[in-house]
Amino acid sequence: MAWSGRVTTDDQTHAAELDSARTTLNRAGAARLERRPWEHPGQPRSDGDLVRFAAWDCRDANGADPAVLAAGLRLLSSARVELDQIEAGLLFAARGSGLTWPHIAEALGLGSAQAAQQRLNRVVSRVGDRDAED
Repeated sequence: MAWSGRVTTDDQTHAAELDSARTTLNRAGAARLERRPWEHPGQPRSDGDLVRFAAWDCRDANGADPAVLAAGLRLLSSARVELDQIEAGLLFAARGSGLTWPHIAEALGLGSAQAAQQRLNRVVSRVGDRDAED
């Protein structure tokens, strides 16, 4: 599907919901988390980090803030996209640095080189499908 150059109301609503979830989690304490060495000072928290914060913050179900729980759940899909992008990058870097498919399969806990190649194909396909949706 080609991008039309237009942003639909659904896209705007989805983006606003994600932004609201991020704001909720940052206000709940995620904004005070220590920066990672690879993060720039003004860079917002990744959705993966925000989801992890929500899970940690709600570790005691009796005292869990429903807004924090809902915000963490809302960002799960976005966090999965981030992780797929990281996985694809690591797999390409591994191949680029000379790791063989059998070595990659072993590192991933897979049974064969073919399984590792198929994994890369699935991840790249998921990342590409999501990019086409954006």
